[in-house]
Amino acid sequence: MKKMLRKPTPPGEILLEEFLKPLRLTQRQLAGHLGCDVKVINRIVNGRSSVTAEMAVRLAAALGTTPEFWLNAQQAVDLYRATRRAGTLPDAIAHAG
Repeated sequence: MKKMLRKPTPPGEILLEEFLKPLRLTQRQLAGHLGCDVKVINRIVNGRSSVTAEMAVRLAAALGTTPEFWLNAQQAVDLYRATRRAGTLPDAIAHAG
């Protein structure tokens, strides 16, 4: 298993820095456009909630990306955190050949 050297950029940070700020959109404006509560967007931006598949579809449609873009960013963060929490991992089981 390849070790991640740096912490991946959270999808909320990407949303804020690469989309909201350049587009001069507030979290409230984006939430209204997506049809969700502003608290949902705020939790994602602040890293307190993960991007779900449904939210990835909505963000992709609104921002001209793909759902995979958002889910891959979330997955990278999730795997990074899981790897840090897991500690020592077991050796691979040898396959009988």
